[in-house]
Amino acid sequence: MSTRTLEFRPGSEEWWLASLLAAELLALVAYFGLTDAGITGPRYVLYPLVWITVGVWAVLRTSPPVANERARWVAGGVAAGYVLVLAFLTGLLAIYLSSGAGGSHGHSHVHGLQVTMTSPGWGPRISYVSHAFHVYFVPFRVIGYLALGYLVYATLLDATRVALSGVVGIATCLSCAFPLVASALGGLGGAAVMGGLAPYSLDISTAAFLVAVGLLTWRPGHRGGHSAP
Repeated sequence: MSTRTLEFRPGSEEWWLASLLAAELLALVAYFGLTDAGITGPRYVLYPLVWITVGVWAVLRTSPPVANERARWVAGGVAAGYVLVLAFLTGLLAIYLSSGAGGSHGHSHVHGLQVTMTSPGWGPRISYVSHAFHVYFVPFRVIGYLALGYLVYATLLDATRVALSGVVGIATCLSCAFPLVASALGGLGGAAVMGGLAPYSLDISTAAFLVAVGLLTWRPGHRGGHSAP
């Protein structure tokens, strides 16, 4: 059994993670110490930081394998589509098809650019709303979904490298398919598709995110935790 020695030298994976954890702790102390905000539920404070930490950790330890330019473009396109689907499913992006001149999309949002300072991970929350669309930037969601997109990109490149054909590799890659479904279900839970699960929507989406990262980082049949060339 191989072992790995922790090395906290500047620029190492452990150094970056330690720096991130220190920054998150300082941000929490500063926010709750300098504002009148209170902690109503510890998990609502901690879960966003779990998303950010796990997402950054997974990206740091994953290196896409060497592949030709066509494979990189295809994998990049699929990964970008993956992230966009999650953004639409969870409401970070929306397009109002019924919008028009003098029309209304039925939402009572304040139009324009807004910046809201909230608990670290939830904020700073940036939103832009128009009559035709809205875009929300929620740090932990955006960082988490971008991390998943990067892991999907690396996984697809690895599938095309080890399989006889790229199509077969992608089609038989359970670790590519399940995380998309799991993350989508987590996002749909956040939209309270099932009213009875609404109080646990953040728990569901966090569990789905962790499962997705776990499967994409330690892929079935993949040797080792790193996607090495």
